[in-house]
Amino acid sequence: MCLSGASIAWVNRVRYPGIFIVKSRTFKCSLDHAKRSFYRAANAIFGKVGRVASEEVTLHLIKSKCIPVLLYGLEVCPLNKSQIASLDFNRFFMKLFNTNTMKIIKACQSYFSFKLPSVLIPIPVNKFTARAKAI
Repeated sequence: MCLSGASIAWVNRVRYPGIFIVKSRTFKCSLDHAKRSFYRAANAIFGKVGRVASEEVTLHLIKSKCIPVLLYGLEVCPLNKSQIASLDFNRFFMKLFNTNTMKIIKACQSYFSFKLPSVLIPIPVNKFTARAKAI
């Protein structure tokens, strides 16, 4: 009950800036909204520049505009290895480089120095947990 006497609705998830906290026995976050927002932004970029822009330009736009959308707020979420791996978007690279071979995709990512979210996310998590332990 609120102070005003109104009852508070019971929900299975609540949005906190950038993340969705879901009902669970332990603290748990949902990644669905972050992934959906990322793909919406990436498809908008790919739809506008398509095959006209070079792969380098497209990847730079993805890195500067879409990756922050995906990673925003996730440093406070306790993610396991499978959740971190699910943040990688290899299908986008298959579409961009017009191949289904993971070896070629990995080579292209290396050539363009493109770090996937599974590589980027442990860095903020480590900083956050280090600050939390210091307090």
